[in-house]
Amino acid sequence: MKHYLTSVLAACAIAFPAMAGDSIAVNWEAGAVFNTGSETLAPHHITASSVITQRHGAQAFGSLWHDMDSTARFSWSAGVTALGGYTSATPYLRYDTEAAALLPVDRHPGRLQLLRLSAAVKYRCLYLLVGKDYHRSPLVDGDLSSGDLIMSGHTPLPPGARAGFIDFQNVPFTGGWLQITGEAGYYRSDDSKWLENRYNRLNNFITTGFWLNYKRVHFRSNPQKPLVATVGMQASCQFGGTHTRYVNGVEVERLKMKADAEAFFKALVPGSGGNASGDHFYEGNHVGSWDIKLDYHLHGGTLTAYHQHPWEDGSGIGFKNGFDGLWGLSYHAARRYAPLSGVVAEYLDLTNHSGPLHFNRHDYTDDTRPDGSPVDASASGSDDYYNNYAFAGYSYRGQSIGSPMVMAPLYNTDGYMRYLHNVMRGFHLGAEGYVTPQWQWQVKATWRKSWGNVFMPLQQAVSATSWMACASWKQAPAQGWRASLALALDSGKLTGDNFGALLSVSYLGNFSIHR
Repeated sequence: MKHYLTSVLAACAIAFPAMAGDSIAVNWEAGAVFNTGSETLAPHHITASSVITQRHGAQAFGSLWHDMDSTARFSWSAGVTALGGYTSATPYLRYDTEAAALLPVDRHPGRLQLLRLSAAVKYRCLYLLVGKDYHRSPLVDGDLSSGDLIMSGHTPLPPGARAGFIDFQNVPFTGGWLQITGEAGYYRSDDSKWLENRYNRLNNFITTGFWLNYKRVHFRSNPQKPLVATVGMQASCQFGGTHTRYVNGVEVERLKMKADAEAFFKALVPGSGGNASGDHFYEGNHVGSWDIKLDYHLHGGTLTAYHQHPWEDGSGIGFKNGFDGLWGLSYHAARRYAPLSGVVAEYLDLTNHSGPLHFNRHDYTDDTRPDGSPVDASASGSDDYYNNYAFAGYSYRGQSIGSPMVMAPLYNTDGYMRYLHNVMRGFHLGAEGYVTPQWQWQVKATWRKSWGNVFMPLQQAVSATSWMACASWKQAPAQGWRASLALALDSGKLTGDNFGALLSVSYLGNFSIHR
């Protein structure tokens, strides 16, 4: 923690001398959250829309933050959020050497969790943020969608730093007809103990202490026109860290992967890497998506169609993975407190993976090619979304950095810390609106069907249906009391039957610090 705390303080030291005005507006929120459920982990929609993961919990939380003024030439922001209290434990199977068997060991989140500690500075159209913070999707509705495939934002990112455009900016010499936005950042995972405490050590591997690079660029047509098009790409890469492999509970290999200047560069600009002679794979675990969105502005709101096309390597980038991706339609009312203020319908298909076979002829010489192999060319497939041969999975503290619709390693209570259900299809619906300006409602329904994993397919597909209904009340938009109650239900062989309830009560206020 001390490393990114130092970075946050450094950013504040840059910002504070240049603060304008006679006072600093500070917002704060304090409250408590209570949850209960019928299984050892919370239902899908509770974990996908909050940081709550356990069956039972009674926790207090507090936030303190200063907002950035996006209209000012120079501005800054900072914030901290902490959550602490009681949560129930989940038994994860771990290999016991003395008993030579898998035995359950109870695990729960930390009694005190730092969810946010960050500071940001802005000059003109550029910003720099350091610390630990959330990162919302640049494409889909963060409240109603099933989740962005690359950066869903439903869980805080590891501590790090990112920089980019504060918003879309006009491209010179286009007369406002073309705009650009983008960012790039590096993050260092701090969930090594979480993984080590839950991994079964019976087979396969875990990779701890990895670095994460995320970057994106999106172009948008003139937003003042009735039809607005947005296209671009997101790309993320896990690299570095320590790869540890076990067989029957015994460590057989420990590999410290590179995290030097060259590795940082190859994560940003993909290049051949690896840790062994003759390894022609790209450095790290790369995941990304081609993004396209069309907004049509109606008199009473905005109708949006969007698609995210996932890729793991060149085959996906070249659209060799068929119909795979997230396909969505949404509508958002122009009126703020409309009875139906937003609705989202999505279809997710991750069944192609560029085919079941991967064979790269450059990985072999004539002497090392498998005996009897007739393949003398490359067959690029078995993308195995979110998994990688050297990295445990595209997740943080067991939760997916990408779409939570793909069942995350958190739910693998057998201690296998990779994605087991990434060959899947699903439908998702979300809607929300207001009864009065104080009372808001939200409902979500998701159906998923899984055929297992690319390399470990199920003999018979399994499915699940997940529901959630939420009612929220706030005393006033700016400050005052607020409360929400959510009821969630999972049913089906993929998740098992699981009922949960989540109650949150808090007070939102603000004050000023005079210089």
